[in-house]
Amino acid sequence: MPANLRAAVIGVGSMGKNHARIYADLEGVELVAVADPEASLCNGVAQKYRCRSYADHREMLAAEQLDLVSVVVPTRFHYNVALDVIEAGVPLLIEKPIAATIEQGQLLIDAAHKRGVPMTVGHIERFNPAVIALKQRLLDHDLGQIFQISTRRVGPFPARIGDVGVAVDLATHDMDILHYLTESGIRRMHVELGRHLHHHHEDMLSAILRFSNGIVGMLEINWLTPTKIRELAVVGERGMLVANYLTQDLIFYENDSCAGQHWPALAVMGVTEGQMVRLKVQRREPLYEELRSFATAVRDGVAPAMRSEDALHALVMAHQLIDAAEPIAPAEVLEPTKTAVLVERAVGV
Repeated sequence: MPANLRAAVIGVGSMGKNHARIYADLEGVELVAVADPEASLCNGVAQKYRCRSYADHREMLAAEQLDLVSVVVPTRFHYNVALDVIEAGVPLLIEKPIAATIEQGQLLIDAAHKRGVPMTVGHIERFNPAVIALKQRLLDHDLGQIFQISTRRVGPFPARIGDVGVAVDLATHDMDILHYLTESGIRRMHVELGRHLHHHHEDMLSAILRFSNGIVGMLEINWLTPTKIRELAVVGERGMLVANYLTQDLIFYENDSCAGQHWPALAVMGVTEGQMVRLKVQRREPLYEELRSFATAVRDGVAPAMRSEDALHALVMAHQLIDAAEPIAPAEVLEPTKTAVLVERAVGV
């Protein structure tokens, strides 16, 4: 293993440029090449970080001696590009989701195992300091029994994403984090989808989940909200923990009825409002931590922290959300008189 790991990025769009930036700055790593068919974009990134530029990633894989590669291309290209990297024998990180389809994701896992190539998937929220701190609080039983987990992942419509909807692009994050926090499978789900701005896929998802361990999960996901919100709330016996993915704040809202009691001797007599405590979280850039973890795993010859099998599980759950929903029907715009008649019937006037 060289003194510096030789890294490359395939796809240097809005996310890929950040991978290049971090590899160029990461201790023990040297960014040696980037690849993207859009020549002006690729050359600009290469000049900025003083590395080589390739229009074809296969040419790059053949010409460069690489130790790790980030695959940051549109979802529909994940399978073919990742398979080329695996066949070249280079450890790789694929931006989430692992692939466009469940079958392609499984084929990539099988190919990586067969070739003995380390592979991980960019589920960046696993490396968010607020999520890590929240997980530790749950492991320490700070909330006692968990009742409910709610997540909001909403924001403006991204015109750059045309090949998938919110279930595959966004809900994969939340399904992975819910599985990570609950350590439980899903027993049943109720899902509603909507398509308002996207031409081919859903841009709104609301779901209620019942996990096998009894926890209820609630998802609110869309590309219709004019401000970006990324929050997760966990309600349990001792109160509520709220994590803000964007600010990396973690706040504890205490159930005063349980104040001073500790696991496992909790005796919940009721729920009353207690103190609010902003818990200390050491803020770090999640993508930096993700790539640093990946590079360390490659250097040490150990399995990456994020298992490809977990990423595939998140994709399976995202597709199950789609399958569980009723088909999206065109919205019916009612005339005022028709609306009034329906209201009268509903209230029995």
